[in-house]
Formats: sequence, C-alpha cells, structure tokens
Amino acid sequence: MIAILGAMDGEIQEFLGGLERKSEVRWTEFVFYRGLLESKEVIVAKSGVGKTLSAMVTQRIIDEFAPRAILFTGLAGAISPRLEIGDTLIAEDCIQHDLDATALGFKRGEVPFTTHRIIPCDRTLVEAASFCIPIEGKMVRGRVLTGDQFITRKDVESHRYLWDELKGDAVEMEGASVGLVATVNKVPFLLIRTISDKADSNAKVDFHTFLPRASKNSLHFVRHILRRAFA
Repeated sequence: MIAILGAMDGEIQEFLGGLERKSEVRWTEFVFYRGLLESKEVIVAKSGVGKTLSAMVTQRIIDEFAPRAILFTGLAGAISPRLEIGDTLIAEDCIQHDLDATALGFKRGEVPFTTHRIIPCDRTLVEAASFCIPIEGKMVRGRVLTGDQFITRKDVESHRYLWDELKGDAVEMEGASVGLVATVNKVPFLLIRTISDKADSNAKVDFHTFLPRASKNSLHFVRHILRRAFA
C-alpha cells in the first residue's frame, strides 16, 4: 500500500476522483480513503495544515496501514529565482526552517539532541519522479523548507535565512514534518510540490486560483511514480 497525502481537501480532490473501489476509514475528524490507483492499493488522505496535524496524521497512517511509501503532494511558494508559477519541485531533501535552537549551539533546522536536520527524500522515488514531464511548466529538483507560517514577503530581512543560509527552493507548511515521521519509522517518502506563488504580496490570490491546476499536476506525477517505482 502507498500513502498519498495533501494538506487540504483541494490538494487531494483529483486523487479521490481517480480512485477505483473506493472505501472510507474514519479517524476523529479525518477520513482515509482506500482504493486502487494505477492498479496499486493506496490510501489517500488530507493531513491538515501545519506541522503538528501533518505529523500526527502521518504517524496514524503508518500505525494503521503500514504503507510501503508516503507521497506528499500539494502547493508551495517559490523562493528560488529558478522556479516560476506552474513549475513542479521534486524535493531531494527538506528542512524545518522554523526550528531554531541556535542559541543553544545547534544549527537552524536541527532537532536538538538528534541526528535530524536535513531530511533526505527516498532516492529511488526522486529518480522515478524526475522522468515525469509536468502538465505545465518545468520540473526542478531541490530543497523544500517547512514551517508553521505562510511566507508572503520573501524580501523581508527576517526571512533572508531561507535562501542565504538554508538554500531553500520553496516554502510550505507540512513536508519536513511528514518526512521526519517517515524517516524515524523507516518509511520511504517523497515530497512533490507545484509552485502556486512566489512567496510575495500576490501569494494569497495565486494560491487559491492555482489549487485545482496543482491537484491535477500532483495526480499526474503520482500516477507516473506508481507505474515506474512500484511495478
């Protein structure tokens, strides 16, 4: 079984329409949809927005369904000049950019007293996704930064560390928390983010306008990965 997650209903909507033999498993306020996609057994679920909910839902799915892999899809804001709206970012790794214990001598993004900071995505899944041609725009491999804030002004001095220090390509609110849970549980994972905005003053408008297009692109990539990596 493969787990497919998105933070919001709109980010998984296209997946639900493509599921065969769909059934539901309910847990508190969350619904996990079981079914077949590309003849593979999958779980599709909304994780909720932010690091806490996404980590909690990911752990629940691992405990209940023991997935072979976790694919997290959805939107992100670009902070790299090489990314434009409509491009697809395949994460090679991810970092929690708002985890800051530097005053205690730890690096930004480092989980204190652990080995976890830069969280790598599964190499096989990254390579499989890299052969997919996006519905629109281009595909770029890079770094996702995760934090519990919606970044809207990338030129603000307080956020320069996102690109100067952490070398991020895009920002979002769930990926590294899902990646950390998957890593600790030794479950391969991959983050696939469609660029909906450029983390600037137009982010709110771009985000909502682009959501349906991004969901279709996410389904396109996941179908490709299921065929190539899980034959």
